[in-house]
Amino acid sequence: MDTITYRPARDELAYTFGGRMPVAHVRSGDVLRVHTEDCFGGLVRGPADLPSQVCRMPYLNPVSGPFFVEDAEPGDTLAVHLASIVPARDWGVSSTFPHFGALTSTSHTATLQPPLEERVWVYDIDQRAGTVRFHATETDHTVDLPLAPMIGTIGVAPGGFEARSTIVPDSHGGNLDTPELRAGTTLYLGVNVHGAMLALGDGHARQGEGEACGVGVEIATTTTLIIEVIKGVPTVWPRLETDTSIMSVGCARPLEDAYRIAHCDMVGWVGDLTGLEQLDAYQLVSQAGRAPIGNVCDPNYTLLAAVDKLLLPQPQAAYGGMHARLRQHAGGPR
Repeated sequence: MDTITYRPARDELAYTFGGRMPVAHVRSGDVLRVHTEDCFGGLVRGPADLPSQVCRMPYLNPVSGPFFVEDAEPGDTLAVHLASIVPARDWGVSSTFPHFGALTSTSHTATLQPPLEERVWVYDIDQRAGTVRFHATETDHTVDLPLAPMIGTIGVAPGGFEARSTIVPDSHGGNLDTPELRAGTTLYLGVNVHGAMLALGDGHARQGEGEACGVGVEIATTTTLIIEVIKGVPTVWPRLETDTSIMSVGCARPLEDAYRIAHCDMVGWVGDLTGLEQLDAYQLVSQAGRAPIGNVCDPNYTLLAAVDKLLLPQPQAAYGGMHARLRQHAGGPR
């Protein structure tokens, strides 16, 4: 077991999952401490830094990696425990874009309304107080919101020799943008290629469910992960586990299909863990489940199906108790 620290130079940042050579090799049980940039690559620092002027497509949403995981093969599952997510700066930024976000016309929902104004908000981050301070741009209103660091984008290489933009969420992970990807959570990803090729980035100091404007409070982070390979156990869609809940992730458009993917996977997972017959599991998930929304702005939308473990009848430990072992190894979120 080793601790690997990786801080990419600007020209080492990646913008796809797949199609990249690994930056480092890691093994099952290793601790990986990674510096990640924000979705703007650190180029948006104030109200005058409009993303359309200081950033260049397709160089948005960079990730650090990929990391080649020894012994990871297609048909395995990669367990990634988020031990800690620490903001790397005392500020974060958010923005609105023309033709982007849930409450404007887009290239795929075309209307004749004028585009939204492009604007930047700068948030003060106080780690000691655990707050993120919102400043209105047109009035003097400010309010402190709880600091809730998360990783917006994390995944492995897709199969079939594909390279997918880091902006896209799908079965390989990617730009999931769910606040559930916080310290203390274990993420399970199906391995599609030799070495898995794990990468991550796009930290948020916090984000509302749905990420309505399409941009969280974007931050650079130092994120600590613990990695394990679960041999011979496939995972079709990303799954999450916390101390209290299990969650299945669906990514698709329209949002109903993301809902269906997540809940179909959850019904099967609950049946596997508890021995419940399919319709009994369906009924239990229907009445006990939650459906946290990740994003409704990206090329695919993200929605989760979540169930509290205490509501399941004597469940087996998911993935042989992997979350509890990694949690103990991490010593809890920091």
